[in-house]
Amino acid sequence: MNKQGNTYTILYASVMVIIVAALLAIISVSLKPLQQANIEIDKKKQILNSVNIASTSKDAVEMYAKYITDSYVVDVNAEKVEGLDAFNVEVAAEVKKAEAERKLPVFVAQLDNGDKKYILPIYGAGLWGPIWGYISVDADGNTIYGAYFAHQGETPGLGAEIEKVVFQSQFVGKHLFVDGEMKPVAVMKVGQKPLNGAEYVDAVSGGTITSKGVQDMIENSLLPYNAFLKSLVK
Repeated sequence: MNKQGNTYTILYASVMVIIVAALLAIISVSLKPLQQANIEIDKKKQILNSVNIASTSKDAVEMYAKYITDSYVVDVNAEKVEGLDAFNVEVAAEVKKAEAERKLPVFVAQLDNGDKKYILPIYGAGLWGPIWGYISVDADGNTIYGAYFAHQGETPGLGAEIEKVVFQSQFVGKHLFVDGEMKPVAVMKVGQKPLNGAEYVDAVSGGTITSKGVQDMIENSLLPYNAFLKSLVK
């Protein structure tokens, strides 16, 4: 075959494309278990962060097993849903459903002093992409013990500040119920207060849309837990 001809060039290029594609497919398949393991480790670190327990990629699995003593899924009526693993529930999909149809994961942490905290996942939208996190609540079903927020692509120095401790720490000690009615914590511009009487924190300076996204995320994600949080008191 004439190596200078078009036919040879096309055949050579086609073979190389097939070989490279096959190699990439093999690499992708072989790395998938490692990628999934890293995703699960990162999720465990985030859950632990919501109860103020720092962990690393090396000890997150061990720390999670030590402190997260239980997990389950409930419905909007606080009834447990059997056959579902709370860790694997896709919260991003659940928050798009009507409240009555949602599957609501709950993670139970027991701290070194014996106190129990209930960790609830939240998911929403920021300015440039998804935002998510976890809110931990005391056994009274009302007082926030800790908060963790993360994002995919918010602006550094502005909306991305939601992942900083200085923002997240504002939620500690805030309450989800006011006079017996659930009113999730609001995120307000400095000097402003919510009209419904809910407790609030200061928004990120210059990150108005992201801050509003955090407030909407908290409200949309936590309202379906109303009956569950009330059941903790009972």
